[in-house]
Amino acid sequence: MITVQKAKQKHIHGIARICIAGYRATYGDLLSTAYIERLIKEFYNPNRLLDEVTKTSRSWIGWIVAVEDDEVVGAGVGGMISKDHGELFVLYTDPERRKKGIGTMILDTVTDELIKYGAKEQWVNVTKGNQKGIPFYEAKGFQFVHEQDEYGILPGEDFKALRYHRFL
Repeated sequence: MITVQKAKQKHIHGIARICIAGYRATYGDLLSTAYIERLIKEFYNPNRLLDEVTKTSRSWIGWIVAVEDDEVVGAGVGGMISKDHGELFVLYTDPERRKKGIGTMILDTVTDELIKYGAKEQWVNVTKGNQKGIPFYEAKGFQFVHEQDEYGILPGEDFKALRYHRFL
């Protein structure tokens, strides 16, 4: 049985494992290896994750994990980006467990947390061409708003993110 809960320190390595595997599986054909490895190093290292699990706030609600038999099988996080706008920052499931409802459970939990903080709208960025994420978010009621540069690109990199939105 899968349970969804706020992450604890014991989940840090599971979050890293899921996010790294999910990132590589999702973006291996869309982004350069250098970009992928740079972002993995920045976001999914144990020290950063420890800080993000133990220090939560309105703008960073803390990691939400899906756990089965004491193993993290999905992870996500969001926060408030303005008075009544929330954002889903990250959502990954074990690549071998896609399309099993785990992502929906995490999204619903993150969304519920954002609503508690007053969110009336929710945003998410999806990398252009991500045919794993785009259909998922569109099925959840998110609508495309605009295209922008992907986070953390360097000169010579031309990766784009699609900005999606939904009312809550």
